[in-house]
Parts: sequence; structure tokens; C-alpha cells
Amino acid sequence: MEKTYGKCEWLIADAFWDSHSNGLYPSHEAVCVLNCGDIDAELQFTLYFEDREPMTGFTALCGARRTHHVRMDKLVAADGSTVPIDVPYAILLKSSVPVVAQYSRLDSAQAEMTLMTTIAY
Repeated sequence: MEKTYGKCEWLIADAFWDSHSNGLYPSHEAVCVLNCGDIDAELQFTLYFEDREPMTGFTALCGARRTHHVRMDKLVAADGSTVPIDVPYAILLKSSVPVVAQYSRLDSAQAEMTLMTTIAY
């Protein structure tokens, strides 16, 4: 019997895409997905905010037995909307098959860059 890794729903409570940059590297964030299974994972992202309704329609694909680093600054919803800059938000990631999710943020607002990463819940 083959072992299943991960789950189909992941939460990331502290997301933030900073517009500031040190000029060498842009600040950015990514949801890194690992799909150990034999079926491609269809990913759906819902963004939650403090002061507005959630944003939906963001999708990506993580191939079977592959990883996919979903750069949030490059993610575009079906209606053409993008992830807001300089606005704190949270992410609900739903996958069609079990996956593992990790969130990373590169803050390059200062010369001494900061990298933060955590496994999603």
C-alpha cells in the first residue's frame, strides 16, 4: 500500500507582498507545493483580508511527483486581478489531491535581506 503525503487544504495566516526593494532583488513570496502522488494537483487559492471580501479565482497546477513554487507576485486570477501589494492577507490553498505546502517570503526592503519560511497549516 502506497503512503499518502500531505493534505488537500492548507492555511497560511500571515502573507504580505512588500513593494519595497533594495534594488538588487525584488521582495516576493511563494507558496511551495510538493506533490508526491501519481496525479497532477489542481490548486485553488483564496485570499482573505482584514477590510475587504476574499479574492478567488487564483489557480495553479503542480504535476505528479513534482514541486511547484507559486510566486504570489506572478499569480493572476481568472478575472485578471492580481495579489495586492503592501496589504496583509491570508491564504487558503485547496488541492485536488494531497500535497505538502510551505510559504516563503523574501523581504529585500533593506540591504540586509530577510527570508522567512514556514510549513503551512
